[in-house]
Amino acid sequence: MHDQVLRQAIESRRGWLFKHTGDGVCAAFVSPRCAVDVAEGLTEAAEATRNPAMLCYALLAVGYAFRDTDPARALAAMRRGLAIAQETGNRNVESHLAAVLCRVEAKYGEPLAALGYFGLAIHNHHESGNTTMISTPLAILAAFFDRLERFEAAATIAGFAFGPVTATSFPELTSAIAHLRDVLGNDTYVSLSNAGANLTATAMANYAFDQIDRFRTELEQAR
Repeated sequence: MHDQVLRQAIESRRGWLFKHTGDGVCAAFVSPRCAVDVAEGLTEAAEATRNPAMLCYALLAVGYAFRDTDPARALAAMRRGLAIAQETGNRNVESHLAAVLCRVEAKYGEPLAALGYFGLAIHNHHESGNTTMISTPLAILAAFFDRLERFEAAATIAGFAFGPVTATSFPELTSAIAHLRDVLGNDTYVSLSNAGANLTATAMANYAFDQIDRFRTELEQAR
């Protein structure tokens, strides 16, 4: 029922949707089943406004909507959005794009590219003092490291990132924690995760940067 109402609202407001760009973005985020309907035509509508910020948010909405059904399209849209955000100095949308990009790139794209987006998202949230949102890329990074068998780093980062919001929003984090307990043993996992949980946001950001740099070096040397 909610999706039907949302679709009708979108159609009735399509002509002025981008006077309030958040309408399209929020619809894509709130209702996954309706996200594709929202995304179609969104980029074109934003381009017509000649407003770079609106275009960035439209590309973010497209990327989020197609993140699992058409990851290639999602990545292309968000890479374009990120480039525009960086060219225009829009740090806010740059941070959001990087946070979603790292998740999609880690799951469907190139590990090296994903590491770059992880670093950017963590850096921006840390630099802005956003100690809440920094857990988003860290939660995804923990799951990414677990999948690539960097278990100790994954457990340490998971300890910091885990919380009610990330546990609900990122089921891959919960799955990674269960796997880490099995691989490392419960006692070792608890020790590492507690160490991560006790770090300050600055210390965790620096730890994540170090682990990202180490892994990037290994991947580059293996090429």
